[in-house]
Formats: sequence, structure tokens, C-alpha cells
Amino acid sequence: MASLVATEEPSMDLPIIDLDIYRNNPPTSPAVKEECAKAARALITYGALVLHDSRVSEADNEAFLDLLEDYFAQPASTLQRDERPELGYQVGVTLENTEKPKCAVDEPCLRVIERLAPAERPLDIGGHEPDPKCRFFWRMGEAAPYATQFPGLNAENVIPEAPEIRGRWTPVMETWGKSMKSAVSGLAEMAAVGMGLPAETFTDAGRYGPHLLAPTASDLQKYGTKDTILAGFHTDLNFLTIHGRSRYPGLHVWARNTGRRIAVSIPRPSSSTPGSYLLVQAGKQLEHLTGGLVKAGYHEVVVNDATLRTIAARKDTHPERPLVRISSTFFWHLSSDYDLAPIPTLAEQARAVRAANFDLGRDEGEEVEYEPMKVGQQVQNELKHIALLA
Repeated sequence: MASLVATEEPSMDLPIIDLDIYRNNPPTSPAVKEECAKAARALITYGALVLHDSRVSEADNEAFLDLLEDYFAQPASTLQRDERPELGYQVGVTLENTEKPKCAVDEPCLRVIERLAPAERPLDIGGHEPDPKCRFFWRMGEAAPYATQFPGLNAENVIPEAPEIRGRWTPVMETWGKSMKSAVSGLAEMAAVGMGLPAETFTDAGRYGPHLLAPTASDLQKYGTKDTILAGFHTDLNFLTIHGRSRYPGLHVWARNTGRRIAVSIPRPSSSTPGSYLLVQAGKQLEHLTGGLVKAGYHEVVVNDATLRTIAARKDTHPERPLVRISSTFFWHLSSDYDLAPIPTLAEQARAVRAANFDLGRDEGEEVEYEPMKVGQQVQNELKHIALLA
């Protein structure tokens, strides 16, 4: 248990986990066991980590970013044809100023902010209106062999109508989405092993999940001034979120045990480490299933000094390209009909970790009760909080 709690102040650099070690060695090898334990510790300590996967192509991410920049450069009237509000925006496009940051009105979240030192708090979201970002949801799930209780969360994909986008859309989305899904599924197996569970524990629970390739888009011509909040302080409702590299910085995360804001910087691959580095964050479903052993990671996206420098450089080097910040994001979900309840062995560890953190002077606020429910119900509850479902 002691190994799950960092007694010293954790580093401000997110741990790097190598999926290749897990994939290329026997499951019982010391190297695999240690890397899996490292992954579990990273999620427990930080709620986030950097994942290296040599199979993931940076070129595929670049093609994806190009496509989404072109898509979101279209007029709003064209984009609106791809909206599906009657499905809680769970497929197709969500236009700017629709999605609200839950923390603006959520008391537990506001208390998290209050416990942070003033210099480490997110930009003020108290009076923050809906986020100025757009989003597109492209479903990457496997069809369940049973009738789901939550068909609205498992709807058919929307393919954009514009001819110049439509022909490129499905191949690019599927190629990049499959790479992200494979990488995060591997990390889910590693995390399970590191927590003392069978490798397939989490992936079996998410086999028929409504996984989503979920890029966001922020128009930096309109919203490119310093301290603009592009995505207000929040956690993700799903199990694990994985990000490829964005062309514009501005993502901040808060590690569970530091209380400090971390500006995310993803390493670039090199000749000795081909493939890609990807950011992985814990979501609410992982927190619920582990009984709070892992906490969903808080984060925000803002325009900061690094964003402004990148905007200026991008104008010089790519003056013909749309000035749109795309997040290369994938949401990995548990299956909608899965019974979501804390795994007893993990809930017991969670209580011990909480007690150990308390003894170290780390205030984690009031203890959370994780009520049993279907995953689909948990998702619908969260969607209502962020104004995507009536």
C-alpha cells in the first residue's frame, strides 16, 4: 500500500509509460510487472500520464488535424446540418457556446478550487458562460450483441455533407481513431494489472462502450486573446481520455497530490523512440469503478503566453491554414449497460490511500459515495450537468 502513496511532493512532470514494454514481453516478466505498477501509481498520484506507443503514427495525427481544421473553417450554417441535439450531441457536431463547464455550478468541484492555493487555481469560471469551443463526436464502438437500454448513447455516426470534406472524412477519422483506441485499451490493461486485477478487467467492461473520437475546435481568430477560457475547469465523464499532440498549447492539468497547475507538454518522438507520445487522463467512470482509488483528473484549456507565441509562428509558417486549435481527443467508455459499482478490493485500497494522504496533510475534501448504477445512467446524469441533455 505504501507504494501507492507518494510521501514526497510528486514531480511536476507527468510519468511516461511505455506500452511497448507491455506488448513485447511476457506478462509475467519483471519489466511488464514494474511498468504496469508504474502506470497504476501514475493514475493514482496524478490522474494523468504520458503514454508511448511505437505503433501510433504522428503523420496520422497531422492528417487528422488538417481535416478537422478544414471542417471547422466551414460556415456555421454548414456545420449546423451535422448537429444532433435530440441525441444529447453524442454524435455529430456541437457548436460553440453550447457545452457548459460543470464546475461553474457544481459544489464539490467549487470546493476543489477553493482548496487550491490562489496562484494555482484555474481561470475564473464563476461567471463563465458556455465554452466557446466546438466539438465533433465520431463513434468508435463495437456494436453490442444485445439490445442496449441506452440507444441514444449508441447512435449511428454523422458524416459531414460538404463534398470536399466527406470524401476524406471516414478514412482519416477511422485510421486515427483506431490508433488511439488501441493505445488506450492497452493502457487500460496495464492499469488493471498494476492494480492487482486480471488484465482484461477494464477492457471487458468497456468492450461495447460508446467510445468516441472527440476533437474540439477553438477559433483563435475570435477567441485568441490571452486568458480566454476555451474549455473551463472540469473532469471527463468517461473512463479514460487519450490525446494526441495539439498544434497549440494551452492545456493545464491538476495532479491529485500536488495541488499545482501543470502545463502539459508532450514529448516528441525521436529516432530512438519512434511512434507517438500521447496524454492519458482518468475520467469519472474509472474513479467510480475504483471507489476513488483513482480520481478523475481536472483540467482546463486556455489561451496563455505559449498559445500566443504559437499563433504568431503559425501565421508566419502556414498563413494559408485556418487558425483553429484542434484537440486530438478520444474518449474511452465502459459499456452503457455495464453495472457501475466500486470493485471491493480497490475501494478498500482507496480508503487506505485517502487515510495516508490525510496523515500527510493532504485534504481531499469530503468522502464520496459511489452509488451503484448503469454506466448509461451515469453518462446521462453528467450530460445534464453540462447542458448537453435536457
